Amino acid sequence: MIDLSLERVSKRYRVQRTFDSRVGSRGLLQRLRSIGRRSDEFWALQDVSFQVARGETLGIIGHNGAGKSTILKLLSGVTTPTSGEMRIQGRLSALIEVGSGFHPELTGRENVFLSGSILGMRRREIAAKLERIIDFAGVREFIDTPVKHYSSGMYVRLGFSIAAHLEPDILLLDEVLAVGDAAFQVKCLDRINELHRQGRTIVFISHDLASVERLCGRVLLLSHGRIIANGSARDVIEKYESVGSGYTTSEHAVVAETTLTHEAEIVSVACVDGNDRPVTALRTGEPTRVRVRYVVHKPLTDAIIELYVFNVSYSSWCQMTTASQHGEGMPLGEGPGVVEFESDELGFLPGMYHISATIIHADHQRGIDWQHQCLTLRVDPGKFVRGSFYMPHRWRSVLSEAKLYSSPRG
Repeated sequence: MIDLSLERVSKRYRVQRTFDSRVGSRGLLQRLRSIGRRSDEFWALQDVSFQVARGETLGIIGHNGAGKSTILKLLSGVTTPTSGEMRIQGRLSALIEVGSGFHPELTGRENVFLSGSILGMRRREIAAKLERIIDFAGVREFIDTPVKHYSSGMYVRLGFSIAAHLEPDILLLDEVLAVGDAAFQVKCLDRINELHRQGRTIVFISHDLASVERLCGRVLLLSHGRIIANGSARDVIEKYESVGSGYTTSEHAVVAETTLTHEAEIVSVACVDGNDRPVTALRTGEPTRVRVRYVVHKPLTDAIIELYVFNVSYSSWCQMTTASQHGEGMPLGEGPGVVEFESDELGFLPGMYHISATIIHADHQRGIDWQHQCLTLRVDPGKFVRGSFYMPHRWRSVLSEAKLYSSPRG
């Protein structure tokens, strides 16, 4: 039996152009003249068709802007398709933002009832599951404390615990495993597997490819609003990793638009392990080495080689550069060359990352070569850390100044 069905579904948005307010009255005049004109069209989905059988766990992956969230909004009823047909059989619940229904002044217990009601549970059902929800979240000691005093980890654990005890026919999940610590994420995975064993239909949208491969029997790969792969988790994930350089994201904003001189060219970018073998999966906290091969066609006196590492889940990025502390470049002689970037401990948290590489002149005004998203990298859980990123560090225990200089009494 088919629980979900999309037939040639497309979704169009109208994008209104805006003008730079810094141009003063001229920009305002342009804005006024644009009123009533036709807006630009953006097709978030184009002719998407797929079915999900009852009891199946389907994964949907793809880069930012590929159309994953649009599918989620369509299935959950937040928006409607521009064209095409959708069929849904059974009760459907979407787990998108954990803890989004919490009131900070209410206790954890009160928020269980409030959030559960928002998610469609009846009071009697919530009361019957209350003890299981509290135990699953691991916040029993603080359940009667206002949630404004909770840590961020306690907050999201309670939110997920409430949602995880829904019992719909179809469950939509969007990046919900990015909550809590590693131990709690294992509990989340186990709970989702339990729902699957109960015969629930699950649609899982995520950048966490390791979880997608573990949970899903079948995976769809989206690109620019279209399905470009549909098959087993391993096969589709391998294709996703191989085509990672074929699309554009907002990461382009970090490199100024300029004409490339091609005085030198980047040949390849690869992460390598201790045995010099290329790898596409690393772990948080482990040693990391990124090798950039290039060839110089004309000797350079002030070249800078840079890597931009872009997190596809959170639209954040960081840079690695050969520039000196004062921004100076280095000479590169004609012919092939290699630069390696090394880190004793990888500071990236689990997720998917794209790496772009560039060679520029030290004035940052003249680009030499630019290879966009030439490497896709998966970071799996490793060293136990929390936060938005991990900062490698050392620590030591020292005596306080008061103890160092205090004299004995008497």
